[in-house]
Amino acid sequence: MADKKFIKAQWRFIICSMIAYMFFYVTRKNLSMAQPEMLAQGVITKEALGVILTVHGVLYGVSRFVNGFWADRLNGRIFMTLGLALSAVMNLLFGCTSLTVLFAAFWILNGWTQGMGFPPCAKMLTHWIHPKELATKMSVWNTSHSFGSALALGLCSMLFAFGMGWRWCFYVPAVLAALAAVFCFFCVKDGPQEDGLPELDLSDVRGTAAGTAARKVTDADRRRLVFRNRVIWLCAFANFFVYVVRFGFLDWGPTFLKEHKGIEVSKGGLMIIAFELAAVVGTVFAGWFTDRVFKGRGIRTCVFCMLFAGLCALGFWYLPDGAPMWQATLLLMGTGFFIYGPQALVGIVAAQQATNDAAAMANGFMGIMGYAATTVSGIGIALISTHFGWNAALLSIGAFALAGMALFMCAWSAKADGYR
Repeated sequence: MADKKFIKAQWRFIICSMIAYMFFYVTRKNLSMAQPEMLAQGVITKEALGVILTVHGVLYGVSRFVNGFWADRLNGRIFMTLGLALSAVMNLLFGCTSLTVLFAAFWILNGWTQGMGFPPCAKMLTHWIHPKELATKMSVWNTSHSFGSALALGLCSMLFAFGMGWRWCFYVPAVLAALAAVFCFFCVKDGPQEDGLPELDLSDVRGTAAGTAARKVTDADRRRLVFRNRVIWLCAFANFFVYVVRFGFLDWGPTFLKEHKGIEVSKGGLMIIAFELAAVVGTVFAGWFTDRVFKGRGIRTCVFCMLFAGLCALGFWYLPDGAPMWQATLLLMGTGFFIYGPQALVGIVAAQQATNDAAAMANGFMGIMGYAATTVSGIGIALISTHFGWNAALLSIGAFALAGMALFMCAWSAKADGYR
């Protein structure tokens, strides 16, 4: 069992890396708040914005995949700091321009630099946290996604309340991200040794400590751990469906609540905030449940989470017109609670199965599969709802959730980790 000094340093790393990672979201989710004013002022067209958002999302997924290779080989603290600093620069340049071609260039490049955030975190977390408690503590870390989104929303809302224009939604996050990069460089430690502590003892899952220390991990080892691992492939394809459900509700929630249930946009926005708050609770609960009930086997938790997320999505289809708003809110919160469990656990499973030798590469692979889902959650949901109605769209989201559950079930018998 780790001593008190190590545990204190471990939690210091978790909190500091959470704070730093939050600002990747602040410099990514700010565009969604700025775009209504940009469209109203004729700064950019809706079609151009749609193309920029699509390419940004796809390139972000590719970036996570490619940068996963590099993050396993390089110092995670420096790699993450560089990504955050470059995101700050891209935001500053985006706010300074008025040309569509430059908007596209800077935001698409921002998609690439954003992909330098999570892979090094995935690597560093596996060097700080033992596999037996990784699900619980990494789930706590994963709440940084929701807190970062909420911070971007609140910050930009406050800037507009003070009469600031849309450009300030990029200037202020750029400055804050630059400060966060400095914070990351000095406060986030790549591993226990960088903090003057011994490396994490994995002899109970990997064999003797001497044997672990003597191992030299090659690129071929990393490729084997990731691309010849049946469990990682199953989880990667399941992650596609996780993200379809997640983005389906995040991107289209206010729209379908207004068009399908007649709920005002202002109230629909509050319901999406409730979705995010439920997601925070669901993320932490899923990690705790995985370690306490399934002894680190996160795939089994994902099976049940996807089942109940699908049922909540189908609940919207079943909900009669004119039903009280609290019923729709509960269903939306239920979806957030259950879908964010797999969203967090897929990364944890990837890190456990690939071990800390290839955790970043495995999470990069998960990322590219997850963000490929934007091709379905974006244009796919739009086409279904336009031609067949929102009932068909909700049925489709429910079906995607059950498809993800089926893929997770195929890996039900997987061991808790790949160290053995």
